[in-house]
Amino acid sequence: MTIREAVDALERFAPLSLQEDYDNAGLQVGLTDAEASGALLCLDVTPAVVDEAVRRGCNLIVSHHPLIFRGLKQVCDQNMVARCVAEAVRKGLCIYSAHTNLDNAAGGVNYEIAQRLGAAVEDWLLPLPGGQGGSGVVAVLPKAEEPLAFLRRVKEVFGIPHLAANAGPQHPVQRIGICGGAGDFLTDDAVKKHCDCFLTGEMHYHQYFGYEDKLWIGVMGHYESEHFTVQLLHRLLQEACPGLPLHDTAVVTNPIQWL
Repeated sequence: MTIREAVDALERFAPLSLQEDYDNAGLQVGLTDAEASGALLCLDVTPAVVDEAVRRGCNLIVSHHPLIFRGLKQVCDQNMVARCVAEAVRKGLCIYSAHTNLDNAAGGVNYEIAQRLGAAVEDWLLPLPGGQGGSGVVAVLPKAEEPLAFLRRVKEVFGIPHLAANAGPQHPVQRIGICGGAGDFLTDDAVKKHCDCFLTGEMHYHQYFGYEDKLWIGVMGHYESEHFTVQLLHRLLQEACPGLPLHDTAVVTNPIQWL
């Protein structure tokens, strides 16, 4: 199996046409005509992840977050991104990223969050034109839960050391708005969709205000909200590319530590 065949399988599930216009999903580094010796799956590409791919005999790295997001004017040792690119080229690695196209795909990142909470996806928070995908999802729990008990369960399921929350309305939660990563732009859409709670990875301080009587807000942390994406990528490639050796990274790439 060539690297191109593995990439094609990912893009059949999450077409690049679904990505947001600011994004840079897709092939980041390398040539895709080589035989795939193995794929290392990760959230972020760091020098330690590149080293891990070489050590495990993988010539393909599949990440969620793009390595090259903003313009790259030099390939040298000036910063982490440039060093990763230079080392990947030197070692003959391909790097591919499935980012907002995987967020916005049916069965993608936000479906994964809902599934792990035992909730069934019912709708998009913000559908894309044509109805082929959307930003964020509305998911329904099988039964209503007490708000703080639900948020504590979110902490446990996703291994969150500290979950930030507002003081929401005093009624049970069952209808949940979900957007992994930086999803605070969808808070008002969660209100419009009559959600009882909105879960996301990041939210600015001032955006917590004004929702006390509308819905609960649970901010999970960017990494914490998306780290199960590695298992999602694993399942996708395992089903579409049987025989391709797959490895989930052992590197914790979260740059944030809680003291």
